[in-house]
Amino acid sequence: MSRRSRAPENGFALLIVLFALVLLALLVGAVVAIGRGQAQLAGNLRASAIAEAAADGAVQHAIFHLLDVSGGHWAADGSVHRVQLGGAMVDLRIESETGKVNPNTAPPSLLQALLQAVGVDGSRATAIAAAIVDWRSEEPQGSGARAAAYRAAGRDYGPPGEPLQSLDELGRVLGMTPTVLERLRPHLSLDLDQTPDPATADPVVAQALAVASGQSPQSEANADASVVRITATAFGPGHARFARGAVVQLDPTQPDQPFRVMDWTAIATDAPAHRRRRARRGTRSSSTLVSRIRKFQLRCFPNSKRTLRFEFR
Repeated sequence: MSRRSRAPENGFALLIVLFALVLLALLVGAVVAIGRGQAQLAGNLRASAIAEAAADGAVQHAIFHLLDVSGGHWAADGSVHRVQLGGAMVDLRIESETGKVNPNTAPPSLLQALLQAVGVDGSRATAIAAAIVDWRSEEPQGSGARAAAYRAAGRDYGPPGEPLQSLDELGRVLGMTPTVLERLRPHLSLDLDQTPDPATADPVVAQALAVASGQSPQSEANADASVVRITATAFGPGHARFARGAVVQLDPTQPDQPFRVMDWTAIATDAPAHRRRRARRGTRSSSTLVSRIRKFQLRCFPNSKRTLRFEFR
């Protein structure tokens, strides 16, 4: 075979080698990108764990100061306390729950007065208050009037006849709207078994108590035990963020058990904008890598019948 006839084959072989080197470089780049992404994920998980642990520890820190009878006592007045725990900074907010209304135990008159205090007109407030009582109360046997009212309103369910399990469940009550529920939510709590304490009630609840009782309300005799809501928002390394909400009953008169945790939940927080952009951007997928290789192959062999076939498994 002459040298001229070998020249095209040698040139094609050189292109094959170049193509293989480029493919190898792209594969190495993909492996590095995946490794970098995994390292970033591990770092984010570590930072989130630090923030969560700091928030949980801050709740215990707040309970200690609430029970402290010395100058280090913290009042449940809604003010924010900033503390540093480990590698995280935590904002603590403590609010009294004893001044809130429990929709599972409140009488209809108090529910109606509270609805009116948040801007619901009289007749509608009366209907919603009655619907809340119907929702939590067991219906007399053989009576289907409540379920029929819900069916007439286009609902495929009826009152369960048992206490509310969450404040969100109020959104299913006949006559309740998202707007009214959001107005009510700051003044409600399912963790109280007593009448709201006027001494710790906010102006809206205090107004409702006055209207429902027809006179200036008096505080409950059981004032030693109080219920507080603690919200701890922790800011960890790498812009990690975690919020913990806890409802705690305090009773300093019981030295063996001066407090009891009644509710312990994680509160959703918005991710920082740069993290949302990074999550959307992500890493290059294998399909993008395949597309780039195919473009390079077509650029190198525009008229050749020989093609290279490859796939990722």
